Amino acid sequence: MNETMIFLGWIGIYAPMALGALGSTIGCAIAGQAAIGAMLDTESGYGRYVGVSAMPSSMVIFGIVIMFTLNRTVTPEVAAGVFSVGLLSGLVMLAIGIYQGQCCACAIHAAKAKPEIFGLSIVPAAIVEGFAVFAFIFALVVSGGIPK
Repeated sequence: MNETMIFLGWIGIYAPMALGALGSTIGCAIAGQAAIGAMLDTESGYGRYVGVSAMPSSMVIFGIVIMFTLNRTVTPEVAAGVFSVGLLSGLVMLAIGIYQGQCCACAIHAAKAKPEIFGLSIVPAAIVEGFAVFAFIFALVVSGGIPK
């Protein structure tokens, strides 16, 4: 039983970074594909498309910081807390990365058709990012309560 708890604790430490990286990868791929398509249809503004397609990359950064915050000696007493915070925050970063990538792809498509709305078109992606910041902050606060 203790070995299982320690194993789960280690998963909790690594999960925010791994799942955040996965969410960033999928989100950037979704937005990147839209950016490439938009570049084929337009004569300029390529940098904007590439920049927007990189927005979901912040999920892995949040995951890395949470991972460092959770990094401690894993004992059966702290394993459940580390596992819970790590896995749940990682799942949030995974989902938000994917949804943010979809928002960015839509923004790229909209800006391709109507360049003057570029700034407004990325607002939904920024709102989704705000939810990631909430989850990030709460993960840091809760992980501070787990004994070292």
